[in-house]
Order: sequence, then structure tokens, then C-alpha cells
Amino acid sequence: MLIPLIILALVIWLGSRELHNMNIGRMLFELRRLSPWTILEIALFSLLAAGVMSSYDLVVRRHFRMPISIGAAFRYGWIANTFNNACGFAGFTGAGLRAFLYKKSGVPLNVITAAVIFLSPVVITGLSLLAWTVLARLFPGDQLLHAYPWLRWAMWGMALYLPVFLLVQRSRLFGKWFNQGKGTMPWTTIFASLAASLLEWLFAALAFGLVGTRVLDGVPLEALIGVYVIAATAGLISMAPGGIGAFDVTALLGLQLLGVHPDLALTVLLLFRFFYFIVPWLIALVMTAIEIIPKRERIGELAGSSWSYSLNKWQQIWAWPGQFRFLADLGVWALSKLVLASGLLLLLSAALPGLLYRLRFAEKLLTLPIMQLSHDISVIIGIMLIVLSHGISLRIRRALRLTLGLLFAGAIFTFIKGFDFEEAFFLLFVALMLYLSRSRFYREGAPVSRTNLLIWGGLTVLVTVAYLLIGAGGYSYFLHRLPLRMSTNLLFDRQHFGIKGLLSLMSAWVFLTMYLMMRPKRGVEELPDAAEMNRLREFIAHEQGNLLTHMLFLGDKQFYWAQEGKVLIPYARSRNKLVVLGDPLGPMDKASAAIQEFQGYADRYALAVVFYQASPAYLPLYHENGYRFFKLGEEALVPLESFTLSGKINTPLRTVRNRFGREGYSFQMAYPPFDDSLLAQLRAVSDVWLEGRKEKGYSLGWFNETYLQLAPLALVLDPQQQVIAFASLAPAYDNKQTISIDLMRHLPDAPNGTMDFLFTHVMEWARDEGYVTFNLGMAPLSSVGQSERALREEKLARLVFQYGGHWYGFEGLRRYKEKFSPAWEPRYLAYPASVSLPILTAELMYLVSRKMD
Repeated sequence: MLIPLIILALVIWLGSRELHNMNIGRMLFELRRLSPWTILEIALFSLLAAGVMSSYDLVVRRHFRMPISIGAAFRYGWIANTFNNACGFAGFTGAGLRAFLYKKSGVPLNVITAAVIFLSPVVITGLSLLAWTVLARLFPGDQLLHAYPWLRWAMWGMALYLPVFLLVQRSRLFGKWFNQGKGTMPWTTIFASLAASLLEWLFAALAFGLVGTRVLDGVPLEALIGVYVIAATAGLISMAPGGIGAFDVTALLGLQLLGVHPDLALTVLLLFRFFYFIVPWLIALVMTAIEIIPKRERIGELAGSSWSYSLNKWQQIWAWPGQFRFLADLGVWALSKLVLASGLLLLLSAALPGLLYRLRFAEKLLTLPIMQLSHDISVIIGIMLIVLSHGISLRIRRALRLTLGLLFAGAIFTFIKGFDFEEAFFLLFVALMLYLSRSRFYREGAPVSRTNLLIWGGLTVLVTVAYLLIGAGGYSYFLHRLPLRMSTNLLFDRQHFGIKGLLSLMSAWVFLTMYLMMRPKRGVEELPDAAEMNRLREFIAHEQGNLLTHMLFLGDKQFYWAQEGKVLIPYARSRNKLVVLGDPLGPMDKASAAIQEFQGYADRYALAVVFYQASPAYLPLYHENGYRFFKLGEEALVPLESFTLSGKINTPLRTVRNRFGREGYSFQMAYPPFDDSLLAQLRAVSDVWLEGRKEKGYSLGWFNETYLQLAPLALVLDPQQQVIAFASLAPAYDNKQTISIDLMRHLPDAPNGTMDFLFTHVMEWARDEGYVTFNLGMAPLSSVGQSERALREEKLARLVFQYGGHWYGFEGLRRYKEKFSPAWEPRYLAYPASVSLPILTAELMYLVSRKMD
């Protein structure tokens, strides 16, 4: 891993003096001067050079007699080689992809292994052969090798690779490993593989030379090829993806030694990188989608699935096969990057003046104020498009509509400011792609957090600063090319250029803020009103509740009524998560469909659904809907039928109860409605117990007088009949089977054992009332991560349980509840695979700590 960094650091250190004169503004201007026909010529030849690389796969297909067609071999070669160019790492990327694609086509594993191993040393033989041509001065590179002697040693090492390869591959050991034990490799295969490697590197060098001859004046093609071979050797030694860094710096130094200005040298590199590396790789992405997705997944199956968007006519005409599902995601990702590129393009276009003849022509047809206003509006639109690209990636319908309008407006204004029809056509093309894909944009909104605002606000500041630096950096270079009246009044006014950029940034922020504030209110944020609470009461009157149902009356959860109101899913939002409290309420046979319905509802707002304190009975339903699990702890459920204070094991509880009776303390059950004097006493006890701490919420009850009026209270009274401790109860609404402890408070100076006294009495009361089970609440992280094969996260939670007593007392809480001989039932966190568990844990902690009044 250190080799690429060392090589890159060495090259940059040696060439740092040559690189400080670069002017990004001039480089971009030179790119802009290229004619469309030149760009097309470079693009077509670069695609041809990328296609030549597939000759490797044609060779191994023939030699190893693989049962694949020539077309399949060509596609596999294109995918493997372009990914290898983009991701690199000494050919491991290409080898891995070849192995995967060949195996998918039914090629035996031993044949795949032999073919991949055979190709690994062959790939660089062509570069080794070209290294000999440089050392023999057929393609000159003396200036670069003389300036940096270490490169000469690298070239000799590369050149000597070819004879070593030829000697080794004819050995019996080579034949055993590389020719499936069939003896030495035949000369026909050797020469075919050498020819394939030579074609790859020669066409790559010619693509580099073609770019150089079209951008530079007077630099011969053979000199450009020499620079490429030396730079490619440095890049290969670095093992960096595509030789990035070492190749680029070496090529820049070589071009400068040929008398090329640094800005023009960088222009050559950018064009070569884009057309030889990036464009073929993007094509490979689509080809990969076509190869990987199973053929059985047809568009008809998808049309009848539960996807929330329908197929439009454009998609039906193209009739994508099974790769539609993958390409839908890939397509939206690509569209968002196109929108981002559109914003950057508008800023770059505005930072540089248009071509001189167009500006003069525009000045004759339009007034300078109109051209200047169009320039300023283009900057504002560019900044907004950069922000909206995130909304496009999230498939938000409102972002699509606004983006389409901005793209059309941007095309008009960038055309008006200087007849920049290339930029206008690109924006219209992106708008067309968005319009044809409009059915994919089904979301009504997405959460806007402070983090998102900071990220995108910071990004817009950075691009605005880049816009100012590029414009200011190119000012002195372009100024003398413009007519005096235009240079002082149009775009590059020294005094106002920076102010205009800052005003454009502020205008974009103001517009997007207004648009955000005017968005429709989302139902996901609405807390239940009185009507919803009445509906909840009617619902639990005829449907089974659970241990957490009583918490719904706190009023801090939203209600989602699924399956035509037959299933209730209570939830609260924490950033981009909808956290469901417990399991869905309602018939269990409708729970899975209800979960899917709620997932679709959350997806419309780009939110993920999480189930907090899920019970074991519902785990199969969560699993089939794509959830992972983390054990939160165990619930202490006391079977009341067998609960007793008799026996040796319960001696401590019996002793506490007798002691409290002798000292004049008493237990009392109070039933709603409660009078104001009792509530005032309870409030005083609660305030002292809190000691200024903030109440918790969500899955925990807090002191709320309206909420306390809904269930009985257990009170402990001192000899003066004053309340020193109390606990509210929470029925499970399960036909009087289970009741839970909810809010528990006591005075700090209450006698030791006060809560034991309360619990023993309240459990006897619940047994007498006909309840079957008493819930003492959950022991967090209890019995988590005990197995040696437990998940890493659960093992970490186990350490927290054992050693986190200083902060919470996890293990002590478990031991305390063990005194009442409960049965322990696990509780889980069910979360999607796309959600980070550590981040989700922090969000849940914040949610529980955030009490809503």
C-alpha cells in the first residue's frame, strides 16, 4: 500500500518546480477552443483503443476452448479491462471480474483459473516491447530520462521483462501452471498474446498522441508516444488505479520538457483521461448491469411487482430485460451526476468568457446589460443545480420539476450571454433524459437535517470560491483578447467580479430556502390529535395490544394506519429514520403486508423504517422484509400465578416487607381520576427525583398529568401518610393478561428497600385483579453477545453490559430484577441492511432523550 504513495511523492517532489505555473483558467479556455469534430475524433479513437483490449479474451477463448461466443468474449474483455483501467491495483480488478464473468457463463473453474493466471503476466509485455523502442530512440524520450535518471532504471527494468517472460513461459513449470499441465505453451498462443498486449499499449499511446497533436502545435507524434511509454511505466510501477498520480505527473513533466506550456499539458491529460478511461468505463457499467442481472427477471414481472412507480412508454419501447431494476438505480445515479455536471458546467462557462467571435456577434444582436444579466443568472442557476442534484439522486418529484425548469432556463441564459450553444445543448440533453425518466421520481420529499444543510451549503461555497478563482486567475490572460468596452463592462470587471459571485451564491440560497419553506407539510410529521386518540381507543378495544401500547397515549408518536385501518404502526422520526415502537398492532396475518405498505410510505420521503423493541414472534416477518437484528436486551416477565413471598429464596423480600410494616409505612393503590392534591405530591416527588435532569421519552413514560390519569397508581406512604414513592401502571390491552410498571419515582431519602416494598405489593394486587403476567421492564443489553460466534457489535455490547455500570448499571439492573424470579423474553432492534448500526444507536439515544410535550 505504501508503494503508490512513495512513487507519487517522489515524482511530485522532483517535478514540483515545474508545476507551479499552471493556470486552470487558461487550461479550461484551451479545452473550450477545440472544435466538436476534434472532440468526436478523439472520442471515437479512444473507444477503438478500449475495444482493442478485448483481444486478450479472444486469445484465451481460443486457446482454452471456452464455451462462449466471440461477442461474449469481447464484452467480458471490455468490462474487465476498463474496470482495471479505472480501479487498477496491478491487474487484480480485471482478473477478478474475468473470473466472475467466465464462471457465470459456465466455464469450468480450473479453466478460468488457468486463463486468468495466463493473462496476468502477459498484460505488460506490450509495454515492455514499447520500452525497447524508447530506449532505442525510435520513440524519443531522452529529455525526460536525462532530467530524471531514476526513470531510466525503470525503463530498463520494464524492457527486460519481455525476454524474461519469453524464457520463463517456455519452461515446463510454466506449462504446468499456465497451460493446464499440457506441456509448454505453443508459439502461436505466445505470439497471439504478445500481439494483443502490444495492440493495447500501442493504441493507448496513439490515443494519447492523437489528443496531443490536436491540442498542441508542433509537437511530433513520436515524441508524444515516447512520453506516454515512460509515464505509463511510472504509473504501472506505482500500482495506483489507472496509474493516477505517477502517470499524470510524469507525463506533465515530459510534455513541459518538450516545450509545452503547463496549462496545455494539463489539457492533454484531462482529455486523455476522460475519453480513454472514464467514457469506456461508464459504458462498462451499463454492460455489467446487462451481464449480472438474472435473465429470468423480465420487465413483465417487474411491472406486476410492488414497485411504486410504473413503466412509461419510453421504457416499454426499449423493453429492458432483467437488468431494468439495476439500471433504474444506476440511471437515477447517473442523472444526478449529470445534473451536478450541468451546474458545474454553467459555473465554468460563466467563469470564462465565450469565444471572441461569438461575443462580438452577440453584442451586435443584444445589449451588454442583457448579456451581463444572463451571465449572473447562469451562475445562480448553476449553484442551484449543484444542490438539486442530491434531490435527483433521492428521486424527489419536486426536485425533478424544479430541475427541469432550471435546466431550460440555464440553456436559454447561457446561450444569450455569449451564444454558448454547446452548453445549451448539453443542458437540454440532460433535461430530456430527466423528462424521459420522470416516472422514476416518486418521492414526495426527503428529510432536511442540519448536517445536510451544512454539507450542501459548504459545497456551494467551495464551488463559488472555485468559480471566483478560475475567473480571477484567467482574467489577465483573457483580458487583452476582448474588446475594450466588453472587457471593462461585460464579465471580467475586476471590482465587481467577486461581488457578483457572492451575490449569486446568496440569491441561490434565498431561492432554495423559499422553495423549501413552501413545500407541502408532510403527514410523517403530524402528531395525533384528539380524533386520532379516540380512534386508538376504539382500535385497542377490539384488537390485542402489547407491552408498549400504553405509551401511545403519551402523544409523541405518529400513527400510520395500514391495511385499510386494520393495522396500526406507531412511530417517531429521528433524522432520516422512522422508528416504530414495538410490533405492528392488529391481526398478525396482515402484519407483513402492513410493514411493506409502511416501507413504501416512508420511501416516498426518503426515510428508512426501524422497529425498536421487536418481539421474537415477529422476527420471521421482519426477516422476510429485509431486516437485520440486534439484540437490545431482555424483558423481565413475572408469572403472577407462581409469585409468592414464601420460601427461602424470597427471604430478603419478605424481610423488607415486614420491616416497612413495623415502621408504619403503607402501600396504597389509587385509581383515576386523581385529585389535584395527590398530583401535587407526586409532582414534588418527581421533581426531587429528577434533580434537574431532563425527562426521557419515546419508549419511557414521563410525568404528564393527563397521561397519569389513564391508569392506576401504586403509592408508598410514610407514617405521616405522605407519598415517598410511586409507580404508574401500564396495561397491555390484551384482555387483562399483562400489566407493566411504567413511571417510577421515589424521594432520595426514602428507606432502603422502598421499591422492593412497592413491587411486592403491586404484583400481589395485579394477581388479585386477574392479571397473568407482570412486566418489570427491560434489562438493556442483558444476555447479549455471550456466544463466541456472536456478531462483533453484540460482543462490544456485552463489554458495555459488564463494564458500563459506572454510567448506567446494566448488570446491576439485571441482578435487581432477578430477585422477583422473572421469565426473560428477548427484545430486538430490526433495521435495514443499508442503515449503519452505530449511527442508528446514536439516533435512538437522542430519540429516547428527546421528550416531546
